[in-house]
Amino acid sequence: MLQFVARRLLEALVVVFLALTVVFALQFLAGDPVKLFLPTDTTQKEIEEFRERLGFNDPWLVQYVRFLRGALRGDFGNSLRQHEPALVLVLHRFPATLSLSGVAMLLALVIAIPVGVISAARRNSWFDHLGIGSTVLGQAIPGFWLGLMLIYVFSVWLRVLPTGGRGTWLHFIMPSVTLAAFVAARFARLTRSMMLDVLGQDYIRTARAKGLAPPRVLYKHALKNASLPIVTLLALQLGQLLGGAVITETIFAWPGVGRFLVQALLNRDFPVVLVGVFLTAVLYSALNLVADMAYAWLNPRIRYE
Repeated sequence: MLQFVARRLLEALVVVFLALTVVFALQFLAGDPVKLFLPTDTTQKEIEEFRERLGFNDPWLVQYVRFLRGALRGDFGNSLRQHEPALVLVLHRFPATLSLSGVAMLLALVIAIPVGVISAARRNSWFDHLGIGSTVLGQAIPGFWLGLMLIYVFSVWLRVLPTGGRGTWLHFIMPSVTLAAFVAARFARLTRSMMLDVLGQDYIRTARAKGLAPPRVLYKHALKNASLPIVTLLALQLGQLLGGAVITETIFAWPGVGRFLVQALLNRDFPVVLVGVFLTAVLYSALNLVADMAYAWLNPRIRYE
């Protein structure tokens, strides 16, 4: 198991290194980065001073090594607008995004897993049809439309929930429901599909023939073996929630990373954008590492492959 973890950890480090390289190249792909950073009415003297101050006159290899050294120390430079370390500014907003994504994921799992298991156990029943219809609806409704409708109903019409911001637990309800709707539908469909496949296996029929209680057969024998793809999707989906909460945070004025990065893009604050891209890549790698370890724990044969 230790060799398996060490191999996966080494692969994650390689991915992070490649992410750093891509992040460095991003600022050059769109042309001269200085023209992206500065306003269009900047004088040539100010451009040259800016280029010299940030080291853009150096060869690209020197800039790359300096960038890697700075990234390893957590130094991505200062925000061009707020004149503070870009990493500190982004990390300061990460707890808001983490808390919102965590609540949304928990809400999605609490709804999706029982719905998927019961739908598979009662295939073609009214509950199964209702569950399938709800998952199709959950995946079809755009997140921004659902968020706006929730604001209209619960904030403007009923006046029971705040329209946006972050403060009490009431502020979590509408943003987390908006984020969880699509995720819950996806998990419910996957859980139902995997459970239907597992419930047709011989060992399930043997467990039932031995007289085991239906809940024990479903949750101890069937769900554990059906959970491998669910664990993989959990890691990927949590990464998407953290990196893709931009629209939800903007709609509900949630002070998280997504909304902050949108503002940074509009303000052409590229160091902040670089930090956001880099942290998202690191987070994806970490979540995939955790998923691989959980995968190996659920199915020990994988660690020996």
